Amino acid sequence: MFGIAPDEMLLVVIVAIIVIGPKDLPLALRTAGRWIGKIRRVSGHFRTGLETMIREAEMEEMERKWKEQNAAIMAASPAPDPAAGQTAIAAIDQNDPPPLMQSLPAPVAVPIDPEIAAVAPTEPVGEMLPIAERPARARGPAEGAA
Repeated sequence: MFGIAPDEMLLVVIVAIIVIGPKDLPLALRTAGRWIGKIRRVSGHFRTGLETMIREAEMEEMERKWKEQNAAIMAASPAPDPAAGQTAIAAIDQNDPPPLMQSLPAPVAVPIDPEIAAVAPTEPVGEMLPIAERPARARGPAEGAA
């Protein structure tokens, strides 16, 4: 702890007892603890401020790099053809599937296994009661008794 050996710490405690006295030592330790707490809070606040400033600077650097990369990508890619966008809008207006969807195979109907169909319930499970015939739910003290 701060490079202080146990024998040095014992020496400091003995000197403090002799100089301050055993009667005033608890008050002195309490005051020293308050000062140490204040110093820790101020240093923590300072450290948090520095870390925030560093993070903001790193974010600005990353945003600058992203903008440069985005500009390079946009310069390297060809400009989109406005006519292609109009044909896609026209296809949507006519409820035609987009060109990618036209190349996909049609969905295939899968036959149901007769054994599974025989097991599947055809009627609701359990007794279904109309809402008026259902028993009232017991209310707890938190919900309030009606």
